[in-house]
Amino acid sequence: MKLSDYAKNLGISYRSAWNHYKNGKIEGAYQLHSGTIIVPDIDDTKYLYPNQAVLYARVSSNQQKDDLERQADRLYQYAIANGYKVYKTIKETGSGLNDNRQKLNNIIKDKNYNKIIVEHKDRLTRFGYNYIEMIFDEQNRKIEIINQNEEKDDLMHDLISIITSFCARIYGQRRCKRKTESIIKELKKCQK
Repeated sequence: MKLSDYAKNLGISYRSAWNHYKNGKIEGAYQLHSGTIIVPDIDDTKYLYPNQAVLYARVSSNQQKDDLERQADRLYQYAIANGYKVYKTIKETGSGLNDNRQKLNNIIKDKNYNKIIVEHKDRLTRFGYNYIEMIFDEQNRKIEIINQNEEKDDLMHDLISIITSFCARIYGQRRCKRKTESIIKELKKCQK
């Protein structure tokens, strides 16, 4: 790819990309006789600021807004104490069981950092943590967990959420079945 494409992929200016090339920071890059600089397709995440981090704080319900702020503050203090550059602080309210949390999905897709810091593993997700970790490993990024202990109150809240979700599905299926049966009855009446 051209040096200009390399700059776009990294989200940096062409001048910064030129400086990377001149300082030998781009492995395998070379200049053609025409002056065009060619950069081989490589993993661009290793050129990011090495200690750039996203702080991710999550609580399960709106009643825990104060906890969310305190959690984000603890993450910030931890990041600064370890010399990390804070790229973004993400605060989200939602169940750890929900796999469709928009803010989490957005930061997984964002490649402008190389580390995500969470207070507890279950703040990121209750289930499927290993899948997220594999995605990050594939992208040469890391998940850093401050505290390895789990919180029991949130576990109880998530158990209630699971039961509520399953009950809603069961009752929703029954309602759907009744609606389908009534449509069939109406269609039979119309045929007669």
